Amino acid sequence: MSDIALDINNLSFAYGKKQVLHDLSFQVLAGQCCILLGPNGAGKSTLFSLITRLYAYRQGEIDLAGFNIRKEPLKALGSLGVVFQQTTLDLDLTVQQNLRYHAALQGVGKKKANINIQEQLERLGMYERRAEIVRQLNGGHRRRVEIARALLHEPSVLLLDEPTVGLDVPSREAIVGHVHQLTQDTKLAVLWATHLMDEIYETDKLVVMHQGRLQAEGVKQAIIQAANADNINDAFFNLTQGKR
Repeated sequence: MSDIALDINNLSFAYGKKQVLHDLSFQVLAGQCCILLGPNGAGKSTLFSLITRLYAYRQGEIDLAGFNIRKEPLKALGSLGVVFQQTTLDLDLTVQQNLRYHAALQGVGKKKANINIQEQLERLGMYERRAEIVRQLNGGHRRRVEIARALLHEPSVLLLDEPTVGLDVPSREAIVGHVHQLTQDTKLAVLWATHLMDEIYETDKLVVMHQGRLQAEGVKQAIIQAANADNINDAFFNLTQGKR
């Protein structure tokens, strides 16, 4: 079986006559954390919408865990977990009720769901809070619940759309560390869209986008060298805002 968990191949997309993505190609391997960088308008949200099939693409291909998202959508999307930027939890249900409801929607049996819920919440230090109403949790703890929810059906690929925006530094660090540990422990592939450079690990793969085009990809040090910069912030500027 291939180690390629997410394969974006020659993907283009337009809203009417406005071209948003231009022949985009990159891969995320099993056990790899891939950081998606780009200024507003780079096409990151559109790419996520295409991967999750919110939008349908006509040019190029997307494969998830070896399944083509257009030809085998149920199998492809069954291998995908998603955490959106805006919270989608039911605030008036408990942590456990939210997770059980989602597991049922994913077709996970009750016994297996209970096992997976406990495992994911324990990983995130949230199992003792499973009976709490989500509305009572702070932003960082809600994010942990959403990550647990996204992993209940044991996906191969996890999409994270700026999940740490607005969180305090300890909460951000805890979530970033947890996700990176997951990639090592479970071979989960992660595509993480962020604007926060301090969330990047040296071993992460970076994909830099600008105006719908791939500008660079590779580990942080390679990106810095390719952009003729001294640090990742300057490299990002050279590859995006520095371009005309």
